[in-house]
Amino acid sequence: MTTTGTTRPTRYDRRMFAVMNDRRGSAWYSTATRRRAAVATHVVLTAAGMAAAIGSYATDRHWLAFAVLALLLPWCVATGVINGATRGLLELRTHVLDERQLAERDRVRARAHRLTTYVLASALVGVAAAGWNGRVGAGTLLAPVLAAVFVTHWLMPLWVAGLAAQDEPTGEAEQGPEPLF
Repeated sequence: MTTTGTTRPTRYDRRMFAVMNDRRGSAWYSTATRRRAAVATHVVLTAAGMAAAIGSYATDRHWLAFAVLALLLPWCVATGVINGATRGLLELRTHVLDERQLAERDRVRARAHRLTTYVLASALVGVAAAGWNGRVGAGTLLAPVLAAVFVTHWLMPLWVAGLAAQDEPTGEAEQGPEPLF
């Protein structure tokens, strides 16, 4: 674990570093195809959870709230797979990351920001088109669209980092994480 600045890692930092660099689950994300599948699964589970939550909110189908709960465990597993693939790039504190990781995190966040801008523009065009069409009031769409855009904004860096993660080195060039102590 390389630290930047003068802040020393806390016990929490050391534990999170160990969890994020645990290679026991690496079979889930060892290839680019598996990482893409994990990100795609996470996107689908997120969309399904949002659809169920919005449906439960907007209709009298309260059983959809249980669908959200049923989707939560596989969503958490997919989140863990992506975090493992990125070695906690977005979850670890800044003073625990080295300069290369900080630069990679900045690149991921910048790309996610651009993609989220496109999502916001699409949402704006979609709501405006629905309002101008006159079939659906813009006020009716406000809460669901804001919720969907918020979740997309929140998770886009994770998805981008999962897609941008590189394969682990193999053979003699392989190096594990630096010792914690």
